[in-house]
Amino acid sequence: MGQVIPHSLFTDFDINLFKSGKHYRLYEKLGSHLTEVDGQKGVYFAVWAPSAKAVSVVGDFNYWLEGEHALNVRWDESGIWEGFIPGLDQGTLYKYKIHSHIGDAKTEKADPFARYCEHPPKTASVVWEAKHSWKDATWMKNRAQHNGLDKPYSVYEVHLGSWKRNDGDKFMSYIELADELVAYVKDLNFTHVEFMPIMEYPYDPSWGYQLTGYFAPTSRFGKPEDFKYLVDALHRAGIGVILDWVPSHFPEDAHGLGYFDGSNLYEHPDRRKGYHPDWKSLIFNYGRNEVRAFLISNALFWMDQYHIDGLRVDAVASMLYLDYSREDGEWEPNMYGNNEHLEAISFIRELNTEVYGNFEGVQTIAEESTAFSGVTKPVNLGGLGFGMKWMMGWMHDTLEYFKKEPIYRKHHQNDITFSMTYAFTENFMLPFSHDEVVYGKQSLLYRMPGDEWQRFANLRCLYGYMFTHPGGNLLFMGGEFGQSSEWNFQQSLDWHLLQYDFHKGIQNLIRDLNTLYRTQPALYEKQFSHEGFRWIDYGDSENSVLTYVRMGHEDKDTLVIACNLTPVPREGYRIGVPKSRKMKELFNSDAKEYGGSGMINGEAAIEKEPWHAYEKSICVDLPPLGVVIFR
Repeated sequence: MGQVIPHSLFTDFDINLFKSGKHYRLYEKLGSHLTEVDGQKGVYFAVWAPSAKAVSVVGDFNYWLEGEHALNVRWDESGIWEGFIPGLDQGTLYKYKIHSHIGDAKTEKADPFARYCEHPPKTASVVWEAKHSWKDATWMKNRAQHNGLDKPYSVYEVHLGSWKRNDGDKFMSYIELADELVAYVKDLNFTHVEFMPIMEYPYDPSWGYQLTGYFAPTSRFGKPEDFKYLVDALHRAGIGVILDWVPSHFPEDAHGLGYFDGSNLYEHPDRRKGYHPDWKSLIFNYGRNEVRAFLISNALFWMDQYHIDGLRVDAVASMLYLDYSREDGEWEPNMYGNNEHLEAISFIRELNTEVYGNFEGVQTIAEESTAFSGVTKPVNLGGLGFGMKWMMGWMHDTLEYFKKEPIYRKHHQNDITFSMTYAFTENFMLPFSHDEVVYGKQSLLYRMPGDEWQRFANLRCLYGYMFTHPGGNLLFMGGEFGQSSEWNFQQSLDWHLLQYDFHKGIQNLIRDLNTLYRTQPALYEKQFSHEGFRWIDYGDSENSVLTYVRMGHEDKDTLVIACNLTPVPREGYRIGVPKSRKMKELFNSDAKEYGGSGMINGEAAIEKEPWHAYEKSICVDLPPLGVVIFR
């Protein structure tokens, strides 16, 4: 029998907080921790398993034998088993062998709080302390100045396993990405990166959305301290880091959270609330205090230990509704007789309250696809408390419009203008995410109609419209140079395309749009307020032209934007403009360096010709499938 010394990191206060669901730093107590007891170095283990009648640590140090190192159950009915094993060190492989009271079942589980995991398909947890000397103090001190809602938010969404591969089709490491990815994002002037889930996951085709190691950066790309190095490098380059975070569901893998101690410990026991039919996965029990504490602790962990600047919360809609993806009879109404998941809503509000209450200058972003009211409204005003929400309706309507042949677009002017009827009901981020370039949807480039020239012109026009529409922006990797094939998680992006002028032109366009977005206050200072946008004319459907104004705090920053959504040049097109002495063209998506025809305006003279309800106007040339911006 191996030696397990009674030891605890928990105080009575910790236990009371845990039981009430208010312990938001559980990662400091539960899991495995290198420590010293009575002069002996070793590892303290603690795991929550209230339905167990015996729990032992099994690993490479005891030949994975059950019972060799049995943990002690606490006397306070917390369900926590703990103990100190001397002689163990960093790198020890382990799991918990749990003998349940329920049906005498036995489970062998990875540590829910493990900081590091074996490289899949192996599934053991690894004792690890990720030491890193942070060098991002300047970023952290000034983070609120980079990350506020009145600051530019242009996000590059990245799947680390397929952004770029090494020779031999091998993953790039966190360390290698800290050189290449950081330099690339900085060159293209994105303000943030968003990583698709990097928490440990067993199955590559899940893209990381089926998590088993909530506190461990995946070992596919290196060690935990290597991921800290990547975040540090991004911060030192002035780039914020957002993580995809998945509190909505988890897989049934044998070593994961499901049926952890032989009971429905983390998942809801009622399959109508505890099983997700779309993803064949389990749903957290949001009404259980200890589960809420687990999830909120996890959110705070990434911000505390890894200096993360924001969380994009996945599949929020599936959490909000009891009948999500369920037929009649497959769900049970709440106490008020409707379909809202009250426990999940309460959890989300508590999550956002704690995230914003504990960290300055961070954001949470909801991937929420319904018309649920108040997603980005503060919790104290009855909202869910997110900072931003993905504008899924805009994404859908815009792509539907742009895939139409331009000759038919005049009949669908309402489709492209409809978003402005609700654009300021939430703080919206405009997403062209990974979901839009998979499963037969084609790449963004090949969703555009026409010949090669028109496809690229349409894509340039789409991006110009996106960056001048109110809200933040998100673009999935590959979109910035016109990736022609659908995204394939098993291979690198098609970087060879950059040898061709049209693809290089798209990249030049995105670089300049990002620069424009970052340097023109009218595009970001009031991006979530109706005060920052005004139509000039949305009714010219015959020409398929949109004209509008974007405004910041200062009148001098006002921008006038015109979008010509057909391949027919509109020469001498008159636009009513606010009071001004002259107008200079800041951007033209038809510039030759972008692959366009070069129909450029330069400076536009202000004429005393009333137009569009303005006293003055300008007469300009609108390029084919082009967006022009004047200041």
